[in-house]
Amino acid sequence: MSTLIKANYLIETSYDLEQAASIMAGEQSCGTFLRTPGETDELRENHAARVISIEPRGQVESPSLPGARLKEGRGIQRALVTLAWPLSNVGMNLPSLVSTVAGNLFELAPFSGLKLLDIDLPEEFAVKYPGPKFGIAGTRTLNGVFHRPIIGTIIKPSVGLSPSQTADQSRLLIEAGLDFIKDDELQGDAPHCPFEKRVNEVMRVINKHADRTGKKVMYAFNLSGDLDDMLRRHDYLVSQGATCLMVNLNSVGISAIHHLSKHAEIPIHGHRNGWGMLSRSPSLGMEFPAYQKIWRLVGVDHMHTNGIRNKFCEDDQSVIRSIRSCLDPFLGLKSPMPVLSSGQWAGQTVDTYRAVKSVDLMYLCGGGIVGHPSGIEAGVKSVIQAWEAAMLDRTLEEYAGAHPELKAALDFFN
Repeated sequence: MSTLIKANYLIETSYDLEQAASIMAGEQSCGTFLRTPGETDELRENHAARVISIEPRGQVESPSLPGARLKEGRGIQRALVTLAWPLSNVGMNLPSLVSTVAGNLFELAPFSGLKLLDIDLPEEFAVKYPGPKFGIAGTRTLNGVFHRPIIGTIIKPSVGLSPSQTADQSRLLIEAGLDFIKDDELQGDAPHCPFEKRVNEVMRVINKHADRTGKKVMYAFNLSGDLDDMLRRHDYLVSQGATCLMVNLNSVGISAIHHLSKHAEIPIHGHRNGWGMLSRSPSLGMEFPAYQKIWRLVGVDHMHTNGIRNKFCEDDQSVIRSIRSCLDPFLGLKSPMPVLSSGQWAGQTVDTYRAVKSVDLMYLCGGGIVGHPSGIEAGVKSVIQAWEAAMLDRTLEEYAGAHPELKAALDFFN
């Protein structure tokens, strides 16, 4: 069993690669720009980060980021670097871990690019941080959908609706056959739509529909806020029979989510808004495989991954890598359910399924469902039919021949 923490990086520098990697290792363990009196050989042996590997990845003509200290007359190189730290440097402390693998490295002057790609952790982390309580299987049990993706949407407009208007819109979506609805990340506890009043109105609709049909639609209410408020809001959700909560991960923070997770009796739907600050530059920040492991450890049950051919800047290969990373094993923890959204409709289903080879997904469509030319119910049917085609290894055009809702979607959205 490894007791080393490992992290993989893409770096860009005009320094010698071995020197650059050594600077990274020193900055993030017991070294600094000069050897201090307390930095004994014994301390270095026990606590210094080590360079495990360096893999050159060619040169670039100009620095990717401003502020780098360039070596005159030296080309700018890229490389993949793996560093390792003894577990004793961090202990079972996730915020300290993040400070170690993703701390001051990004500001170091010798680098014109530095991005955390992935992390590999000792199994001891799964003792203190047991991961999602529900994950994919628990979510499916609560939702009652087992052999296809969970189909959902987001309340729009994002803000401005009153609690009763939110409930009215939820009723239309529920009666159309959706499995899942969520608040927009911008909707929290605003004066025009207070959290508890919104919960009351929406849950009245959900519970009435469940009593009549036996299907209880999962609604992720955004309870993001100060920790005490989130715990109180969680308890209120449970008292009203809600089956999911939503939280804005980057706004709330690791320790708050960990505390909320220990308290939670329903799945945590993790929204990653602000993700672009960490990921958009190819030369700075963090890749999703590392990001989702951090949030998986503290108990997030659903992770937003974006979807292919989305409205944002993320390319399809990055999206596919993100989805797969959620489904991949990690320290024996449950997998968070990947949440695909952003410009999704029936048209991306076959390509998504062929790429990820799984239906353990949430597939959220906004305009792709509510904008269907034959109405919301037809929009829901078109997406379900498209996933049927994907699972049967049929083309959308072929399957649409016997499924008018899918055909209408293809004719309208293409």
